Amino acid sequence: MKKSVAALLFVGLLSQPLTAAAPPYTSEAPIAYLKDMSSGAVLYDKGGETRMPPASMAKMMTAHVAFRLIQKGDLKLDQKFTVRPETWQQWHGPQAGSTMFLSPGEQVSVENLLHGIVTLSGNDACVVLAEGIAGTEQAFVALMNQEAKRLGLKNSNFGTSNGWPDEGVTYVTAADLASLAEATIEETPSLYKKFYATRAFTWGKTMGGADIEQGNRNPILGKVAGADGLKTGHTEEAGYGFTGSAEQEGRRLVMVVAGLTSANQRIAESVRFMDWGFRAWKAQPLFKKGQTVETAEVQLGSATRVALVAPQDMAVTLPRAASSGISVKVAYTGPIKAPIAKGQKIAQLIVSTPDTPPQILPLVAGEDVSEAGIFGRLWNGLKSFFG
Repeated sequence: MKKSVAALLFVGLLSQPLTAAAPPYTSEAPIAYLKDMSSGAVLYDKGGETRMPPASMAKMMTAHVAFRLIQKGDLKLDQKFTVRPETWQQWHGPQAGSTMFLSPGEQVSVENLLHGIVTLSGNDACVVLAEGIAGTEQAFVALMNQEAKRLGLKNSNFGTSNGWPDEGVTYVTAADLASLAEATIEETPSLYKKFYATRAFTWGKTMGGADIEQGNRNPILGKVAGADGLKTGHTEEAGYGFTGSAEQEGRRLVMVVAGLTSANQRIAESVRFMDWGFRAWKAQPLFKKGQTVETAEVQLGSATRVALVAPQDMAVTLPRAASSGISVKVAYTGPIKAPIAKGQKIAQLIVSTPDTPPQILPLVAGEDVSEAGIFGRLWNGLKSFFG
């Protein structure tokens, strides 16, 4: 790994190191994980790599797979799927857990099924959508695991589309759930906003013919400013869990809690945890989108160096009581071989403080660098030789 230290990157910082330790917090949850998406900093990690049953938090992957298919044009929101009688028979009544109250033979749009999954946590909606997309639930589960692999979720496996207990086949970690939430927010932002912040949804009829309206179980919606997702989960085995996200003043946090003992405890801990993330930590801006941070050496290219630029506004997350002093360096494997495409991720910005783990942010190529021809290689070689 070739490293170059970026000098004087952060103008105005004092030379002394940070004096404040990471803000103290004790979570009531057996598993708790909090990440600042704006900087990549993990603010709290209690059992974040422990495998656990996700319960209905597995539905985040079902929705994510569907969102990506919609975004690629392979699935339409107004496309309709029919509720198979066999599926209805398995997924209705008190023994089926949370349901959307679908009816056998009913035709339901993808849009309404997604509301049934995200807002109502309908086990029936998950299976109907899975069967409609892939033919069978197990074929859809294969898509879920394929997507988990693409996202690098190394400690997760899915055996059902809805997270129903399956003797340990389905498992996740809090860190993986946070990564899945990040992917949904970043890769399908419009669909995330459309579905995850919905407060309530109406579907189905009571025996008396009245509409059935169910509220979103998200414990931070309306209680934490900027809260807009994601998903609760509960089974006897898993306890009460929640993966949530909120954005305030340009900072987006993703949290996971699991193993809590009641719905009320889940509400209290989720609100307290997210509030702590915003109150006890602050964002310190580093670079604006498009700003050149450093340059990197190029091998066999039409240019000998390429600009390393910030792909988005970059910030580091610090304890709110911290003074100043940040170690910043750029790391890349190099020289970087041409050709290089503008916007290609080719380096990392590593930001360190005495009290927090390193925060690693991507840097991208600021311009295209084509592969040099024979004369270009000779000329670049002569320039290098003569300094």
